[in-house]
Amino acid sequence: MVSESAISGGADTDIALADGGALPLPWLATPLHQALTQGRSHALLLQGPAGVGQFDLALLLAQAWLCEGRTSTDQPGCGRCASCHLLRSRSHPDFQVLLPEALREPLGFGAMEGEEGTAKASKAKPSREIKIDAVRQMLSFAQVSAARGKAKVVVVYPAEALNTIAANALLKTLEEPAGLLRFVLASAAPQQLLPTIRSRCQPLQMALPSREQALAWLGGRGVDQPEVLLAAVGGRPQEALQWSEEGIAAKTWLELPRRIARGEAVALTDWPVPRAIGAMQRLVHDLMRIAHGAAPAYFPRDALPKLPAVRAALERWAKVLQDAARHADHPLNAGLLMESLVAQGQQAMRPAR
Repeated sequence: MVSESAISGGADTDIALADGGALPLPWLATPLHQALTQGRSHALLLQGPAGVGQFDLALLLAQAWLCEGRTSTDQPGCGRCASCHLLRSRSHPDFQVLLPEALREPLGFGAMEGEEGTAKASKAKPSREIKIDAVRQMLSFAQVSAARGKAKVVVVYPAEALNTIAANALLKTLEEPAGLLRFVLASAAPQQLLPTIRSRCQPLQMALPSREQALAWLGGRGVDQPEVLLAAVGGRPQEALQWSEEGIAAKTWLELPRRIARGEAVALTDWPVPRAIGAMQRLVHDLMRIAHGAAPAYFPRDALPKLPAVRAALERWAKVLQDAARHADHPLNAGLLMESLVAQGQQAMRPAR
């Protein structure tokens, strides 16, 4: 299943990198160098939290492996050669990306060949899985010699979106790649991958950037009070940027606990249901931390009620939210669901006597 955080992973996918130029996400410098100098396998598995540039790093690796102008194996792509230009225009003949339909357009790759007519004919939502048809196209790609003779690269993102049939179809080629074929799989939930896929990849761990790096990057993109949104998304700067671009300001986030305490469901009516439920889950998490004597993680302490709520009531609200999250993508009535969840939150947030 593709999470909302996965969609935020394509905010800075301009992969052209001039010699000596800055990376689009500065915290990728260390994992990129590690991958280029320590990568020994034909298949790398980038794993770590979503919203920190997994897809960006996968594209940078593809650029480095396909680049015809770099002079050292530990350098990223030059950004000037024909191969780098082809990759930037999404038209490199030796590159393929496996994405769910729901992510192809947000990440700038458009519909797959043979997919556009089907999408127009059907009113169904784009799939959040990587299906067997996409893997079959990749298998055909894998059997052809490299057009430019440098390498062939396949990026799979997010790898946990591979459904079972697609994952099994990928296994054979992943185990015995033909010629110059290389893979980059990126996953925020590697435990959901088939063990046989994980065993065929060299893992590369990614971490959250430092708070200073993330705040500087967000501030450079005009995010107001970036420290508020960065805390709200658990330190994931790309997700914080996405929230800001979609109109969720720091002020909106800071006012949310009090508005829910007043039973104002209208505070969340314009939010996508999965994000609204996620926001309430963060709120109940912080309230439970306070009830246990710990500091909140997602909200500043002064944005939360001064008196602790009853733990049992918070636990009941948390359970209701957990159940609602399972069907967040397809609620029967989003308006009624928000009213119900906010009403239960209002009840749960009443202070203990």
